[in-house]
Amino acid sequence: MTIHVNGRPVSKHPRAEQCLRTFLRENGFFGVKKGCDAGDCGACTVHVDGMPVHSCLYPAHRAVGRSVTTIEGLADGETLSPVQQKFVEAQGFQCGFCTAGMIMTVDKLTASQLDDLPAALKGNLCRCTGYRAIEDAICGIRHTEASAPGDAVGHNLMAPASCRIVTGREPYTLDTDMTGVLHLKLLRSPYAHARIVAIDKSAALAVPGVHLILTHEDAPPVLFSSGLHELDSDDPPDTLVLDSIVRFIGQRIAAVVADTEAAAEEACRKLDVTYELLPAIFDPLAAMQPGAPLLHNDPRKTATQPHRNIVAELHGDIGDSDAGFAAADSIHEGVYESQRVQHTHLETHASLAWVDDDGRLNVRTSSQVPFLARRRLATLFGLDPNRIRVICARVGGGFGGKQELLTEDITTLAALRLKRPVKLEFTREEQFIGATTRHPMQVRIRLGAKKDGALTAIEMDVVSNTGAYGNHAPGVLFHGCNESVALYKCPNKRITGYAVYTNAVPSGAFRGYGLSQINFAIESAIDELARTLAIDPFEMRRRNVVQPGDRMLAYNEHPHDVEFGSYGLDQCLDLAERALARDPGPTVDPSKWQTGEGMAIGMLDTIPPRGHHANVEARLVADGAYEIATGTAEFGNGTTTVHAQLAATALNTDVGRIRVVQSDTDKSGYDTGAFGSTGTVVAGKATFAAATLLKARVIARAAALMKVPEQSCTLVADAVISGNARISLEEIARESGISARGQDGGSPRSVTFNVQAFKVAVHRVTGVVRILKSVHAADAGTVINPMQCRGQIEGGVAQAIGAALYEHVDIDESGRVTTNTLRGYHIPAFADIPRTEVLFADTSDALGPLGAKSMSESPFNPVAAALANAIRDATGRRFFATPLAADKIYARTET
Repeated sequence: MTIHVNGRPVSKHPRAEQCLRTFLRENGFFGVKKGCDAGDCGACTVHVDGMPVHSCLYPAHRAVGRSVTTIEGLADGETLSPVQQKFVEAQGFQCGFCTAGMIMTVDKLTASQLDDLPAALKGNLCRCTGYRAIEDAICGIRHTEASAPGDAVGHNLMAPASCRIVTGREPYTLDTDMTGVLHLKLLRSPYAHARIVAIDKSAALAVPGVHLILTHEDAPPVLFSSGLHELDSDDPPDTLVLDSIVRFIGQRIAAVVADTEAAAEEACRKLDVTYELLPAIFDPLAAMQPGAPLLHNDPRKTATQPHRNIVAELHGDIGDSDAGFAAADSIHEGVYESQRVQHTHLETHASLAWVDDDGRLNVRTSSQVPFLARRRLATLFGLDPNRIRVICARVGGGFGGKQELLTEDITTLAALRLKRPVKLEFTREEQFIGATTRHPMQVRIRLGAKKDGALTAIEMDVVSNTGAYGNHAPGVLFHGCNESVALYKCPNKRITGYAVYTNAVPSGAFRGYGLSQINFAIESAIDELARTLAIDPFEMRRRNVVQPGDRMLAYNEHPHDVEFGSYGLDQCLDLAERALARDPGPTVDPSKWQTGEGMAIGMLDTIPPRGHHANVEARLVADGAYEIATGTAEFGNGTTTVHAQLAATALNTDVGRIRVVQSDTDKSGYDTGAFGSTGTVVAGKATFAAATLLKARVIARAAALMKVPEQSCTLVADAVISGNARISLEEIARESGISARGQDGGSPRSVTFNVQAFKVAVHRVTGVVRILKSVHAADAGTVINPMQCRGQIEGGVAQAIGAALYEHVDIDESGRVTTNTLRGYHIPAFADIPRTEVLFADTSDALGPLGAKSMSESPFNPVAAALANAIRDATGRRFFATPLAADKIYARTET
């Protein structure tokens, strides 16, 4: 008896207790994705005898004698199935990791199920899109369009990988078949703070198939940070590959490498570790007090005040805040709290490391920053960076969580020891307990204003909980307190902030990088002032926001390189206000529901400070097509599409002739990485510069070959013409290769603006919040791909709604993460998310490529405050902490 997969027998028999997903992937069907291990996400959906199943829950032996169809078998050769075609035409994906499973489910929906998509898709999760594009795909709504040569910008061109994504042929990190791969598993700490006294490996080494066990005694004694930036000094070096001190439950203690995952897991269970328990602390306010347990007191670590567990601190003063409050007619004070949130990208952290025949280290990894990862590995292991190659295939989501070194170092250590390929893939539980979260923050804020609404003083005290390690702690604190405050012109500002160590799972880079937490406090406080002064909330912002000609000042008057490359905040306010008034959404029974409206705004610097670099090479290749080699990674941010459109515009060709080679340190020039919303405004500028220079060189070569003046030549889609003379790009390329390089250093920097508005209904009895209307207005400059940019905004708003209403990483009194499954954590499903009306300001940025600005992370930032303000309008009560969960609202509204 065999299993027939996509019409062909698979001779290999499943192992005992093996799930169908693992069996299929081991046989090369990589379109079947691993996202959760528990049947929660649907990324592994396949058909068994025509019925969709979650293959991670389906025992492989039950498929014996049955017919299994994976995403690879849904198409008829090169002809896409109707559902696959619809997903291409609507671009019903972003990172695409969930897409195969989503298509397999949709393919079998009945007519009645199609009429109730919230119920039909409850078993399939998407973290990127906000589901609108998926619904459009199911309904057959087409968004993609064609463009004429040289006219790519401004058009809804489909992602170059579209057909590969919907057929399961686009490879992600571990979608590769390498002979002799060993499996690495991690033993993690059961204690929040302890010293490792001894580790007995004997029983673990006796497990058949075990090749190597690594502990702190085997790891390099080099301190580093898992956070990765252009400047290593941005993050404190407080981490070791394996440490003799553990500082949170879930920290790795040992690594086991074996022939199979099962053997590695069994060996982990048999490691006998002796601990000396140390006192732990979880409250950042208490952690700063004298006598609190200290997490890092090694003088080599560069925390600001290690004797008080302070990683970084900020003290800023502009003007005279005391005088500003004395002059105020109204003052609002409050303490606002934002919780831990997990990135929950569906592809977990993973890497594969090996040493090739030339002795070079190769690392294939799920990362937003391949060049920074290469540099950090070189430092850790004393290697020449040129002897390391880091490759990123398509990455299954990131949201800042993959700006970390969380798997690459340990797989590298094992591969260097064994000279064998070594693979590590986080389980979903490990993603919750051993990766990073958003920084929880407490913000004490005080605002003063005159009767006309003019702000007189802003005072803010921030405490950021960075957890056990300081990766990104300084940057998140300083960035969070920057644009959120600089957005408002106020003569008097006083800001104090602390990032504090605690014995909790580490915090890290997260979409918005601190702005969502601070924005929640400031925009809620502005709303309270507007209510007290009886000023419309839109008008309150208009009277106080910075405008061209104003200095953007947060907490000091130091010079900076941020400027108004364009300004569309006024348009965004008008667009959102008019949209909310024009269509407030469905009506509800006022005897059961209280309704209200709310809004909030945000500003974001389009690039991180102190340099962000991209170097791109554009080449004319032998078949007359163009190749763009860029180091920036594609993880649903859409940069591959944008770079193809920019290059096609510069080269006066169609995007089908542009091939983008990316995120491989051997195949492109240096790139700082895809974070801080830089894929378009830094790497994109470098791409456009390289393509523009290549155009000139192609014309020069063609003119020489045709023996005509360069001035008479025109580059068209597939040739250069001069009068009646014509030479094809293939002929030009055949003579010799032509290439050009472009680069950008990320300075000066522009700003982008976002306005979010909601109408909500709050149930009078249960406290449940229903979103009746969602509007988002964005100043993205020239929108290179409106369909794609709209998708980024919808996805950002959807993720932020989850963070505002119900997502929370819970830690118990011992420091253990208890929300360690997708089912227990609850990211938004199809049924949870309203359609957001997305509106764009009409601007063109002087600093971005062809007038474009960044947009990927900024839509997230104003959402929580806008929802809180709408709930305040509905209930008459201000809620000071997220998530704004029904039980919290119920406790305040049941009277």
